[in-house]
Amino acid sequence: MKHFTPKYILTILAFVSILLSSPETNAQLNTPRGSQKATVKQTVGITNIAITYSRPSVKGREVWGKLVPYGMNNLGFGTAKESPWRAGANENTIIKFSNDVSIEGQPLKAGKYGLHMVVKEDGDADIIFSSNYSAWGSYFYKPEDDILKVSVKTKEVPHKEILTFEFVDVQPTSTTAALVWEKKEIPFKIEAAVTDIVLADIRKKMQGQAGFNRLNWEQAANFSLNNGGDLNEAIQWIDAARGGQFFSQKTFANAQIKAGILNKMNKQDEGLKLMDESLVDGTVLQVHGYGRQLIGLGLKDKAMEVFKWNANHHKNTWPVNYGLGRAYSAKGDYKNAIKYLKKALILAPAQANKDRVQANIDKLSASKDIN
Repeated sequence: MKHFTPKYILTILAFVSILLSSPETNAQLNTPRGSQKATVKQTVGITNIAITYSRPSVKGREVWGKLVPYGMNNLGFGTAKESPWRAGANENTIIKFSNDVSIEGQPLKAGKYGLHMVVKEDGDADIIFSSNYSAWGSYFYKPEDDILKVSVKTKEVPHKEILTFEFVDVQPTSTTAALVWEKKEIPFKIEAAVTDIVLADIRKKMQGQAGFNRLNWEQAANFSLNNGGDLNEAIQWIDAARGGQFFSQKTFANAQIKAGILNKMNKQDEGLKLMDESLVDGTVLQVHGYGRQLIGLGLKDKAMEVFKWNANHHKNTWPVNYGLGRAYSAKGDYKNAIKYLKKALILAPAQANKDRVQANIDKLSASKDIN
């Protein structure tokens, strides 16, 4: 029998160790999954929502109560004695929010969560948001990792062969996410405090490069005005756009924004005075639009003043005649309204403009207000 020296034996063991630890030995082949992975996304306001999950198929199997057992269950693997369903296949289903949200009326911080479900035989379901989002399935589920659990009602729907997450209802400040599989839909409502989130984002960004641009200050003030923001803050923003900064400039557009804020602050007279001073900065179409805005506010006499000012300062242009027609119509003087619309019809530059003017002439001829 051949005898090996200790040095030879150590050399052989080292070689075997290298083979076993080499990247090629431990690498996994990239082959298709049985349950394909997917990510579905939705934005509410500026809040981004993403759900990443794996998509099993029904394949003729009995899903609810069998493939997906009702209630909490011992899955026979991992450390959990009782586990919810992983709301998909393979790894944890993960849901991510870029801002704080509320789920079925309950607050949930921005972040990434493991998404689990407990489906019940009576048609109810619990939706669980766990701080543990990196585990495989629900085998290592711990109740103490639950950040939020809400209860919802499931719905019967037409057959869906492949498990799908959808955003089935999208509103300005909310959406409803739903897991749909076989003949069951499990929906949960997600809401975002859009105005608060946007304004917080604006305040932060205005401290950086965005704060050196006049149009950003105008946009910030206008958003606050139209979305229930702090009007005193909005006034500060629009004043920064109009004066006192190297980028400031008084324009007809930012005067309108400030006037709108003042109007909401019950300072309408101050806003109207500002607009009177700003008419010279407006184009014929901007002044025309302001006149229409006044009609919408019920200020018919003031609108007439503005349309007449426009006619005196922008002679022989079709919008001024169109505006006067609207002003007379608002006051119920359809005869004069038709007179000015006929002038506008002659000067209108395109067929689409002519068609719109003619439609309003026909309406006035039938004794109907065109505003």
